[in-house]
Amino acid sequence: MESVLSQEEIDALVSAARSGGGAAAVPAAEAKAEPWDVRRAGQIGREQLQAITSLHEGFARSLTHALAAYLRVLFATALVSAEHLSYREFLHRIPETTYLSSCRLDPMGSNGAIQMDLKIAFPIIDLLLGGQGGSLPATREITEIEEQILESVMRIVCRELGAAWQALALQVSFEERVELAAARRLMPPDEKVLSLCFEVTLLELRGGLNLAVPASVSNALLRKISADWSHRKPRGQAESRQRMMRGLLDSAFTVELAANQVRASVGALANLAPGQLLQFARKASEPVTLLVAGAEMFHALPARRGEVRAARLQERIAENAAVSGAGESNSQESAPPDRPPDKPQDKSKDKPQ
Repeated sequence: MESVLSQEEIDALVSAARSGGGAAAVPAAEAKAEPWDVRRAGQIGREQLQAITSLHEGFARSLTHALAAYLRVLFATALVSAEHLSYREFLHRIPETTYLSSCRLDPMGSNGAIQMDLKIAFPIIDLLLGGQGGSLPATREITEIEEQILESVMRIVCRELGAAWQALALQVSFEERVELAAARRLMPPDEKVLSLCFEVTLLELRGGLNLAVPASVSNALLRKISADWSHRKPRGQAESRQRMMRGLLDSAFTVELAANQVRASVGALANLAPGQLLQFARKASEPVTLLVAGAEMFHALPARRGEVRAARLQERIAENAAVSGAGESNSQESAPPDRPPDKPQDKSKDKPQ
């Protein structure tokens, strides 16, 4: 039997098709709320991650050159990751059997952790003892003698890390090798740290080198990098020059008209009274000097425009002429005008007869 639809059912199907739905429309998925972990707040942003990565890629290159020269074998270090996480999460990523040491960060007074895989540590020890750097089983713990041999390598790591952080004037010094149980007391478990993961290649072997420092160090590094970047940030020369010129158009400078080498006697100045005129041995038609901010700029004539005093510019004063003219005027002012010239000494009496 064929099903026959009524007009109401046909209208309902048409309206559903126009609205994007259907007779068997799939219900929309409900939004799911996930709990927020406050320990993951303040993750490194993309730009900050680029700055941190660039800085520690330089540290990896410096460490490569330093340890390759120290071990005299093919040695390479490459940055794998840089991230913020809790110190507990950093310790969970460390193998149970490994080499772990602490370092001191002064003058901040905080500690850091350095971890190296044993499959890299044992070949390094073998090289320092005169061997060929062969691989050894990484299932046993490192001995005290091997620990002292590897300490020299950890000091080089700390030295190169301090050189990479020289912008903060941080001194990174090696402290001691620590067990995993003692390493949990270096920093609070929930404290946020900067985790740096490096891949170490020694001859044909590969392993990991991991560093953990408090987030306060990485935040100080980011502030320093941001300040240096904003200071060195390139600006368009043409645009900045035009902006500077527009700003200078609204600047105010002291402008005055002055007549150089005009003198008057002390008696004339002492007898001055209101209403009297002081005459100078200088014609009114002779140009005077227009000074801008105390510097001689133009020869000009005194003028008037309405009720405002003005200056009619004649010619620009060259810089050399202005400097020499200022020097001459200073020398003339320093010399007493009324002092008679010194008489030449008669040296005829000193000649032998």
